[in-house]
Amino acid sequence: MVLLRPGGEWHIIVLNSNCKPVGGCDEKSPQYQWLKADLTTHPARCTLAYWHHPRWSSGEHGSFESMQPIWSLLARSGVDIVLSGHDHDYERFQPLDADGHPDPRHGTMQFVVGTGGRSLRPLGNPLPTSAIGTDATFGVLRLELYPDHYSWEFVTIPGANFTDSGSAVCH
Repeated sequence: MVLLRPGGEWHIIVLNSNCKPVGGCDEKSPQYQWLKADLTTHPARCTLAYWHHPRWSSGEHGSFESMQPIWSLLARSGVDIVLSGHDHDYERFQPLDADGHPDPRHGTMQFVVGTGGRSLRPLGNPLPTSAIGTDATFGVLRLELYPDHYSWEFVTIPGANFTDSGSAVCH
């Protein structure tokens, strides 16, 4: 669930992480070239991108290496949030730079939200940059997008103990 607050001029980008059918996800691929042009054409203080397979994940399927070139471009461009699913768990990462290292001031925050209701699957050992995660409850991520910042809250089913919420300023 995403709530865009009045006055917010967020740039929202939808990408395809099924790389092979779309001609790849590397620097020479059509999708990468489109994204590079889109980020140049639509500069925004606040930007969110989403796709299916997570670039970083401690879940059953793990990190999706094929999205590294796109992740790097987004992070270098100052994208604030990346959303993905695929793993049936919830995990939020520290803000990360283009190489996946912590960058609390300018990094991109990634959320893996695969807790919509089909089934849950176990998280493995958390990656060093994982901030928090759960594989024990269904839920949704509530994002509120303001003109210069955002807030998040993982909303669980009734009776669940897990919570995650916070806010951050756009780059």
